[in-house]
Amino acid sequence: MESNTTSIEYRPGSSTAAAPVQQILRQTLFELLLTLRRGENILVTLLVPVALLIFFASLNIAPAVNGSAINFLLPGILALAIIAAGMVNLGIATAYERYYGVLKRLGSSPLSRGGLIMAKVISILLLEIIQVLLLVGVAVALYGWRPAGSAGLALLVIALGTVTFSALGLAMAGALRAELTLGGANALFLLFMLIGGGILPLDHLPGPLADVAQILPAAALTQALQASMTSGTAFPTFPLITLAVWAIIILLVAIRTFKWE
Repeated sequence: MESNTTSIEYRPGSSTAAAPVQQILRQTLFELLLTLRRGENILVTLLVPVALLIFFASLNIAPAVNGSAINFLLPGILALAIIAAGMVNLGIATAYERYYGVLKRLGSSPLSRGGLIMAKVISILLLEIIQVLLLVGVAVALYGWRPAGSAGLALLVIALGTVTFSALGLAMAGALRAELTLGGANALFLLFMLIGGGILPLDHLPGPLADVAQILPAAALTQALQASMTSGTAFPTFPLITLAVWAIIILLVAIRTFKWE
């Protein structure tokens, strides 16, 4: 996935600093405007997970959960969609904003680094609403999937996953050159797709690799989504704790290491 960031002039507005919440809301609108200007990248971000869902569902290699493989695949592909939107799309776009000097202009405004990161995470959450609706719609229309499990828990997991992988993308974008962020984000996405447990169950991996994958954020997100979207499963205590710890650590790293230029 590659980003072609269009430079848009940022005008902080009044010389009087707005309240932090107002600054974040204004920046969120600005991020959504930038997102619309990157329409081709958003299209890829939305369509790739759908293509993966249809492709792997057609192979009949995924295990059946409650009588259907779609119950295993849909949460896993949702996890990949969250990773793609946050780590890949947001990370690469922000890296090129930094490269082209957009973030340098933001640095002269009253907006803090934490406020910028929060605004970007919120904009990705809004994008993921479309992702979830699209993937669920395809699963219902093509494979007869029906909602099960806990919707509230699934939304909590999606929010935690969004914070985690958006912060990871921003940490890379704020510390590395744009080219390194581009290559690193795509490489990590491929790694998480292979060992994240969304397409290939973790017990199919070699023992040591499966043990390492268990404590990584991709597998934690996938397992928590699978448990929250499947009826009759135990509460995903360990995946939730693991994901929450990763979210806190990566978010703090992103805020502390993010550089405007």
